[in-house]
Amino acid sequence: MDEKTLTKWKQKIIIHQQQVRTSESNQQVSLFNLPKSHVDPDIIDPFTIQLSALSFYRLPVDSPGQACLYFVIDMSTNLLLYIGETCKSNQRWKGVHDCKRYIENYIDLHYRYELKTAVNIGFWWDAPVLSKARQRLELSLIQKWKSPFNKENWKYWGQPFGKG
Repeated sequence: MDEKTLTKWKQKIIIHQQQVRTSESNQQVSLFNLPKSHVDPDIIDPFTIQLSALSFYRLPVDSPGQACLYFVIDMSTNLLLYIGETCKSNQRWKGVHDCKRYIENYIDLHYRYELKTAVNIGFWWDAPVLSKARQRLELSLIQKWKSPFNKENWKYWGQPFGKG
């Protein structure tokens, strides 16, 4: 992928994701003021979650972690790259994870073209403990944000970082 193609690819996704963010504030209000559930995908904004370094999984820990959703974001351009879920936050990334390879390829390409990148990870700890409910929430967020490293969205953005 050349620099121009990479820039256009990112810009299309950023435009979609920013439209999602701005449409959130324009939602119709209910006459009944029903409280939103903590598993409502419309209350989760990945760009407002505190971020950690991607190397978080290398830190020593004394537990396998807890259930959560996680978001991989390039903060240099506010681009949400990947959404995932786990029941063991401290173990999910220790082993093989395709997204780690996509991120590596993504960062390498930016380095080649001397483009700024700041890929980090954020955790949303209020996720359902039960796997099926957490996975439903994850899927609805993947469909909403159209994160390009999730296979469900390759039909929209292609899979330019899945090789190699």
